[in-house]
Amino acid sequence: MATPREIRALELTPVEKAKEVHFKNPPAAFYDAIGKEEGMKSLMYDFYDKIYESNIAHFFPQDEAEFDEVKFKNSKFFIQICGGPKVYEGEAKGMDLNEYMIRVHDDFSITEKSRIEWLGTMREALADKAQHVDMALIKEFWDYLEKFSKLTVNTFDDGSTYYAAYTKATEDK
Repeated sequence: MATPREIRALELTPVEKAKEVHFKNPPAAFYDAIGKEEGMKSLMYDFYDKIYESNIAHFFPQDEAEFDEVKFKNSKFFIQICGGPKVYEGEAKGMDLNEYMIRVHDDFSITEKSRIEWLGTMREALADKAQHVDMALIKEFWDYLEKFSKLTVNTFDDGSTYYAAYTKATEDK
């Protein structure tokens, strides 16, 4: 099983503007190990509670009811992308889930600093909620998050913007 220290040591690699990113969807085994739908909701709700207290809280609704809706919808995304039931199909409007999520983020100025804050907050939620999960499964989930999140960064330190082209998950090719 994983320790909080191991989870907090999960690697972050920098975004390289315009570099194609290859990622693999998280394994269904992670979804099962985290506790299926209820476990994923617990992880995601803890994560978003931490986000609300983070330096990127301004990206999210400040109204509690609206923020609860974000938690609910994003939990559904992660349930489905991790191999759970197809509970996010309606929100994705027929698009591939990953492509839809990338395009949703186009509406925000996402910087590398914001990405690192988001990932750091997820590491904390994983350290709190995933200690019962095998570290190899956590690493596969993290690999997805760490690589996929690069595709949401669209604003760079030099003042330029770049919207990543969508690349399918490796197993979808």
